[in-house]
This record gives sequence, C-alpha cells and structure tokens, in this order.
Amino acid sequence: MGDWLARTRASYDADAPRYAEVVRDILGGRLPHLNAALDVFVGQVRAAGDGPVADVGCGPGHVTAHLHDLGIDAFGIDLSPGMVGLARSDHPGLRFEVGSMTDLPLAADSVAGLLAWWSLIHVPDDTVPAVLGQFRRVLRPGGPLQVGFHVGDSTRSAPDDGGDAPVHRRRPERVAGWLRDAGFAVQARWEFNIDTDRPGAILFARG
Repeated sequence: MGDWLARTRASYDADAPRYAEVVRDILGGRLPHLNAALDVFVGQVRAAGDGPVADVGCGPGHVTAHLHDLGIDAFGIDLSPGMVGLARSDHPGLRFEVGSMTDLPLAADSVAGLLAWWSLIHVPDDTVPAVLGQFRRVLRPGGPLQVGFHVGDSTRSAPDDGGDAPVHRRRPERVAGWLRDAGFAVQARWEFNIDTDRPGAILFARG
C-alpha cells in the first residue's frame, strides 16, 4: 500500500467516530444543494435503467443510506475498516465493503452509477487519472458519475477531512479535464459555499 493510502486509512480509522458525528446531518437541511444533487443522480440512474450504485469513499454510510431511502440499490466502499464498521453498525441492512478506489473490487460495467463525494480529495495528482480509469472501468456505458471536492489550489491537512491525511483542493476545470481524459463526458458543474473558506463543487458526468 502506498504511503498516502496507508496514511489516509490510519487517519480515518483513528478519527471515525468524530468524523461520523461531523457529517451525520449534512443531508438534513444544512446543505440543501447536496440533497438536490443526489436527486439529480437518482433520476439519472433510473433513466439509465437502474441497477447497483457504488458510493466510493462512503465513510460512515450516510449518503449510501440516503440513496437507498430514495429507492436506489446503493452500496458503499471505503478504504477505512473503521468507517466500514460504523457504516455497517448504523445501517445494518445495507452492503458496505473495505476497498481502495485505486483497485476497485468490482467487475467491469457492473454498476449503473457511481458517486465519489469528497473522496478524491486525498488522492495525489499523479494518481487521479488511474482512479478515474477505475471509475470508468466499473461504470456501465452511459451511467452517471458525480464527483464532489473542495475547491482551491492548496494541499494541507484538515481535521474535518480525515485528521492528518493530506487534503487536495482543486479547481473544477482541472478535475473536468481529468474526467474527459478518462473517457467521461462532463455535463454540469455546481459550486457552493463560494463566499466561505471551504468552497466546494460537484461535477456531473456520464461514462
């Protein structure tokens, strides 16, 4: 395992209970645009014929559970065994697996949609293309992809994003370029919290 993977896993394992409390109510009205983005994603999955949906970097499983509540066959994958343990405990009826986005434990063309919300933030620049290649491999042709991330031009550790794991803030144009290079068609871009010190963005794409 690479140094950054080991560091990220160790950080989330150590910080899992506190992190879960930080994000637990994020879809409870605090950031309504995130709920709207998930509504769009669910509509795209249904329009593409339904099927299993992977929440990659699922953390404590709150977004996976929300997708399930919206009627989608969602399951979660996370690098951290501590996070997966919390997700299984909080959502016992759902499927959660330990796995790395650098080598997804999924067959080619096996998922109808893929969500990667604030999980690419720990992946170094030179590894992002390979990770997006994994996303493209497992996603059915035409299936929707959503990628959420912090916006900016810095790399630092952030206590709310994995303890001391490096967090990469990136410009949407750069992430969109990586997506196109991996074979995705970028459809839309949402930016939010623009006037705060933690701006974010979600890119909507299709395989």
